[in-house]
Amino acid sequence: MRPVLTYDFRLPPGPRTGEYALLAEDLGFRAVWCPEVPAFGHDVWVTLARIAEKTERLKFGPSVLIPSYRHPMAQASAIATIEQIAPGRLMVGFGTGFTGRAGMGKKPLSLASIRTHIAQVKALLRGEVADIDGGLAQILASDGRLPDRPINVPVYMAGQGPKARALAKEITDGLISLGGPAEGFKTCLVSTSGTVLDDGEDVTSPRASTTLKPLIALAYHHRYTTDPEGVKALPNGEAWLASVERVDENARHLSVHRGHNLDISNGHDALVDVSAARQMTFTGTREELRERLAQLEARGATGIIFGTSGYDVERELRAYAEVAELR
Repeated sequence: MRPVLTYDFRLPPGPRTGEYALLAEDLGFRAVWCPEVPAFGHDVWVTLARIAEKTERLKFGPSVLIPSYRHPMAQASAIATIEQIAPGRLMVGFGTGFTGRAGMGKKPLSLASIRTHIAQVKALLRGEVADIDGGLAQILASDGRLPDRPINVPVYMAGQGPKARALAKEITDGLISLGGPAEGFKTCLVSTSGTVLDDGEDVTSPRASTTLKPLIALAYHHRYTTDPEGVKALPNGEAWLASVERVDENARHLSVHRGHNLDISNGHDALVDVSAARQMTFTGTREELRERLAQLEARGATGIIFGTSGYDVERELRAYAEVAELR
């Protein structure tokens, strides 16, 4: 029996995101999620507004928002604006911002700062007065300018360590899991990335390899950011690291994260080895992936966020819709 899960798709903000969202709606996906990665593409809230106006039923939201990018009032106003454009369709995810901040040479935010930001935004959406940076703030919009307060939208948090998951359970409506499922959540959305293999296709085929390299490269980017020497333990890691070290030291983080998760335009990720893609990503044939979905559901997942790289999003939308048997 097919697992009873919700099925969403992750779409990085860009010129064709609205078009892909419309296709996702037509294919039967429940929702699309857009990461807040301003260095890599379009603004997330502008993109979500376009999705709201292009689609009719599809739910959507940012996954994830990085609190250091926006003042809580700007965040709350954006949420309220989209809720007014498309009532009942917005969901919101927050996170510490590894990807977005590493590309600027910054560490992820602390869980304490996430707690504060989410609490402030939720207070503003309830119509309350919030103490922000030592000053009192409140949504002051006149009748009709924004939805009446309180403004209720589902709020989730991304995390994979025990402390992050405990915080998500305490202050949000559910977890966006960057690792495996977690038990005890009413909503546990497991975020995945990969490609759907055709029968008889191997991960090293030209098509699959092209799609997978930007996804496998995430492991190299993460290892480089946290433990540069540790990259050598990854397949072909020494060659990858040597390529990075030819870049001026102060600008290496800019070089490494160029095209992050989308392509291999940084000049290093072409060296990535994709041979372990089935183990490192959500990659396999349609039947293999259906079995993995059943396993995720059994371990506590309530929904799946599929994702892929930037090479053939339309193909992967259609292929993952087949995996999930949406039609």
